[in-house]
Amino acid sequence: MYRWLIISCLISSSLWAQIESALVPQPAQVNWGTKKFVIPKTVVIEALSIEDQNIGQFLVDYLKERKVNVTFAPKTRETRPITLVRMLPDTLLPEAYYEISVNEKGAAIRATQSVGLFYGVQTLIQLLPPHGEQLDLPYVEIKDYPRFQYRGMHLDVSRHFFSVRQIKKYIDLLAHHKMNRFHWHLTDDQGWRIAIKKYPKLQEVASHRNETLIGHYNSKPQKYDGKSYGGFYTQDEIKEVVKYAAARFVTIVPEIEMPGHALAALSAYPQLGCTGGPYQAATKWGVFDDVFCAGKEETFEFLQSVLDEVMALFPGQYIHVGGDECPKERWKKCPNCQARIKKEGLKDEHQLQSYFIQRIEKYVNSKGKRIIGWDEILEGGLAPNATVMSWRGEAGGIAAAKQQHEVIMTPENWCYLDHYQAEPKNEPLAIGGMTTVEEVYSYEPLPTQLSSEEQKFIMGAQVNLWTEYISSDAQLEYMAYPRAWAFAEVVWTQKEKRNFAGFKKRMSLHLKTMDHWKVNYAKHILTNN
Repeated sequence: MYRWLIISCLISSSLWAQIESALVPQPAQVNWGTKKFVIPKTVVIEALSIEDQNIGQFLVDYLKERKVNVTFAPKTRETRPITLVRMLPDTLLPEAYYEISVNEKGAAIRATQSVGLFYGVQTLIQLLPPHGEQLDLPYVEIKDYPRFQYRGMHLDVSRHFFSVRQIKKYIDLLAHHKMNRFHWHLTDDQGWRIAIKKYPKLQEVASHRNETLIGHYNSKPQKYDGKSYGGFYTQDEIKEVVKYAAARFVTIVPEIEMPGHALAALSAYPQLGCTGGPYQAATKWGVFDDVFCAGKEETFEFLQSVLDEVMALFPGQYIHVGGDECPKERWKKCPNCQARIKKEGLKDEHQLQSYFIQRIEKYVNSKGKRIIGWDEILEGGLAPNATVMSWRGEAGGIAAAKQQHEVIMTPENWCYLDHYQAEPKNEPLAIGGMTTVEEVYSYEPLPTQLSSEEQKFIMGAQVNLWTEYISSDAQLEYMAYPRAWAFAEVVWTQKEKRNFAGFKKRMSLHLKTMDHWKVNYAKHILTNN
């Protein structure tokens, strides 16, 4: 249903100046006026539903931070406060569609659904000048909607663990820039980060490693810090974050890695490996031969029970099952795996991995969910209903789309934020590669190799932040921003509206708000590209 947000404010004769520069991502349609009005010191928000009040609360909190006295009130004819009104829906408009009108009557946000109203509020916040300046709004007419339905940002918490507080800040910034998926990479060789009640050793043992590599993993000789490292999220903390994200219209996609990247899990339950161990959580980075045994029924019983608890915690449609970088060396020598290959009539170990993923997918589907996997799940045969996340370039995504599977594009050259973003000698240690903010901004998620019908299977795109070399909140933000904000424009803004020079101009003002929010973004990379 349409919702309206109306602000009654005092008109000023001064010009709107450079407010245009603050809008990130760039809206679909913007028509600027030549006047602005000043926000009064007292504003009343009229909201007739709890849902609308919850969305309006984001604006309330922001205005209170700007020293404006803001309250909610029931409908009144005497004043024109901030008002949220439901109207008939328009099924021809996108789910996240919204409009903003600012003129002599005030400012109004209209949206077809709650998510559109939320994004309208975020845009209205961006229209306001930075902290310390007079609180006013430019006259403007905006019509806006996203280009892609999946607009994702990933974070690896397995290599290095980040607090609930920092995860919430990550989600706040993601949502403010109109991204709607948070891909939470919760398990890997170096640590298992989610409590599972049926398997308590996952939090007691698998969540810790004995020490951590110092320096790059290619360095010789390799050195370690000698310090135990660990951390995990309780199920109550997971619920707290899920609720927090949902209020910001962000769906969390949890990732439970399988069949590879399993050393941490095997350190707690060694019977799930091919050799029986002993195993320990990895203390360095890379790909390791010890993976979940595909020949043992106990492996599938374990993973299904884990997924039962995970699916109960995350209400979203998707469960990410990894599927990447799974060596086959142990499977080749494992009598259980070889017996499985023979029993199922499989050709080789690649088809064994396909069997593994397809069996897990069937179970997840039976619970009303769908799986996402990295593009390696194409090898040996793609699971019938799987969504492919294409990271090793675009080839996997193109192949999956041609097979009429949903695809999320995340090719490493454009979408990996753990790469260097400027000359390495002047940057903190990173895994390698070079992905500048301009390169991120230049990415086009729809491959020209696909027909217009095939392109419809590209659901959107995602940037990934792996944390082998990121151990602090400040470094996390430095590597993520402003490259993630450039990407937000890639997945939201219509292609013909994107312009890197215009993006840099808008960022010059937008960053003042990010300064106030104490975001440790890389301050130099916009001027170096």
